[in-house]
Parts: sequence; structure tokens; C-alpha cells
Amino acid sequence: MSVYNTKIAGLSGQADLLSSLKGSVTLVVNVASKCGLTPQYTALEALHKQYSDRGFSVLGVPCNQFGAQEPGSADEIQTFCSTNYGVTFPMSEKIEVNGAGRHDLYNTLTVVADSEGHSGDIRWNFEKFLVDRNGNVVSRFNPTVAPDAPEVVSAIQEQLGK
Repeated sequence: MSVYNTKIAGLSGQADLLSSLKGSVTLVVNVASKCGLTPQYTALEALHKQYSDRGFSVLGVPCNQFGAQEPGSADEIQTFCSTNYGVTFPMSEKIEVNGAGRHDLYNTLTVVADSEGHSGDIRWNFEKFLVDRNGNVVSRFNPTVAPDAPEVVSAIQEQLGK
């Protein structure tokens, strides 16, 4: 099933955020504002700006399941991201990525394993999934892999070259 057929609202209220990304290469990242990895927003925004003209987008997915590190409201999250990191990429509504309340998007994403063989539950904030233009999950990167790490950039470039 294509990730782009999954319904998820945008942080600012749009009903079907993923349909607007259909046909793009997308890096889906569960994000949090009060995490030690939060500075990854800088590299995520840089990737978004660098490749957006080639059909690439980052999608931030706020989640408060890890250490309660995303406690804010939609407005607070949006303000934090734009003020502190200049975020222009789309952000979804705040969701759960693990457990009984896991959003359908993450039911699709988490079946894919990363380079260490880990599939299933999200381990922490800033776990990354690369989705191709058809909505297939093609790569998974653990939270400590920087968005601008060579393996992430190479995977993005490979998908954009297709």
C-alpha cells in the first residue's frame, strides 16, 4: 500500500496532508521540540530546501511518546519550529507512533528494517523513513543518524534520480 494513501491531518488543520506529497520523494521523521536530537531540524530544513525543486519533501510528524518531549499544542509546535529552526517543510498533526494508538502511517512505515536490521517499534524521536514517489518505504534510519549523513543523502539522491 502506498504511504500517500494514508490519511493524516496537517499541523495547521488540512485534512489529508499526505495526498499533497503524492509523487514526491519524502523523508518522514517523528519529531520533538525538547529532545537532545531536536537540532536535527536544521539539517532537515537544509535537505528540504536543497532538494525540494527536484520533488523532495521532509515531513515532520510530532510525537510526545518519548520522554514527553513534544508537549506543545499545534500552534506551539509550529511557532517553535519556524522561530527556532526556520522550518518550512510540512508538519502533520501530533500522533502516536507506537502502541495501541499507533497511527496507520506508522503501521506501514515500521515494517521496514534499518541497516542494523531493526524493524517494528520506533526507538526514539527523529527516526527517519525515506518514501519513494510511489509511496513505498525504501529506507529507514535510526534516530542518531543525522539527516545530512552520507547514507541519508545518497538514498535521497538515488530516489530523485529515478
